[in-house]
Amino acid sequence: MYSNFNDFGLSTATLRGIKFLKYETPTEVQRMAIPLALSQKDLVTQAQTGTGKTSAFGIPIVERLKAGSKIPQCLILVPTRELALQVSDELRALGKFKKFFVLTLYGGKPLGRQIEFLQKGLCDIVVGTPGRVKDLLKRGHLKLGDVKILVLDEADRMLEMGFIEDIEEIISHCPEERQTMLFSATIPKAVLSLAERFLAPDYEIIRIKPEEPTLSTISQVVYQVKTENRFERLKEILRQHSGKTIIFTPTKAEADSLAGLLRKEGFLAQALHGDHSQKKREAVLRGFRQGDFNILVATDVAARGLDIKGVELVINYTVPRDADSYIHRIGRTGRAGKTGKAITLATPQDKRYLRTILQRTGENIVINK
Repeated sequence: MYSNFNDFGLSTATLRGIKFLKYETPTEVQRMAIPLALSQKDLVTQAQTGTGKTSAFGIPIVERLKAGSKIPQCLILVPTRELALQVSDELRALGKFKKFFVLTLYGGKPLGRQIEFLQKGLCDIVVGTPGRVKDLLKRGHLKLGDVKILVLDEADRMLEMGFIEDIEEIISHCPEERQTMLFSATIPKAVLSLAERFLAPDYEIIRIKPEEPTLSTISQVVYQVKTENRFERLKEILRQHSGKTIIFTPTKAEADSLAGLLRKEGFLAQALHGDHSQKKREAVLRGFRQGDFNILVATDVAARGLDIKGVELVINYTVPRDADSYIHRIGRTGRAGKTGKAITLATPQDKRYLRTILQRTGENIVINK
């Protein structure tokens, strides 16, 4: 069932958009979410980046709505500028043959151009970050009274970043008679609480088991170190690797501190974490992709969804607290059929966390003292 996109009963225009994106067969999340979304069900969907989740809500949006309404019919809230641009590009491609106008709203850019598009009615679908959407609502330029579909993408991340009050304010401007869909990599209590408040009582929950990276393409090594020797061991490793490297730390403060220490030692390193402005985040990622520096020190939340080509090495500066985090981290390398390496620095205090990881992936990990 639903082995290809024709099985969903989609219009020719929507199918042409799917073909334009060169999508051939529906992914698991698309097979489960698209029929429910087309039937106007409210959804909470647990799915990671890279599973095809954007088209899982994008295809029903393009299929259900009509272009040219002059006022937004659909609002998609996302946590970051980068994701706003990615989602907008996909919606534009899907809606290409129905002539949808997709307007992207985010901070760090002048308001004038965004206001101009709203005033001209070039905004069938609005994709935006909560801060900028709320700002334009307050100024009276954005009207949400005709919104038929509301999507909260990466809902868990938006809550982690402190957007709950903005989201509440924005939803209060939307009609009660609407379809609401939440997409989230995890479904903690806070996300379920959001669903209980803002979705129809009969909403459906879809859980897509995270696809584990192809660990066979990743060489995994654990170095056992004393806490006081960890930084020295890190420097030894980095001197032997000049390629693109991502180092994971548990906190934003540690990311900043470690990047600073590495720069003092002559390494080309920058930090990436949730406190960065959109402009700063964009500049750091662009520099890393372009090769202006080769070491990115990141937190888990900041690195979620990153798809940077050519990452040769991932280093866990501290052992992740669970196997899922470990697998997600090392999955930044060894992609698209290429080989990669993952190194974990483990102190004696990390034994219980390491044990959990070894139970999942133990046969592939080499432990060195």
